Amino acid sequence: MTVHSEHDLREALRAIESTNAKCEKARASLEPGTAQHTLLTRRIAAFGIAIELLKERLGE
Repeated sequence: MTVHSEHDLREALRAIESTNAKCEKARASLEPGTAQHTLLTRRIAAFGIAIELLKERLGE
């Protein structure tokens, strides 16, 4: 298992949260049921998991 510094984990968390927010904003403008909407919905769910895991690793 690779060991990452706390700084690296915090930077990754910041980047993922930022990208997630942009995806949520973009999804609001898409028609539900379209491929683009479905893709962003799945991506947002994946980012949510990544955010949870990073926060857990950081002890938050």
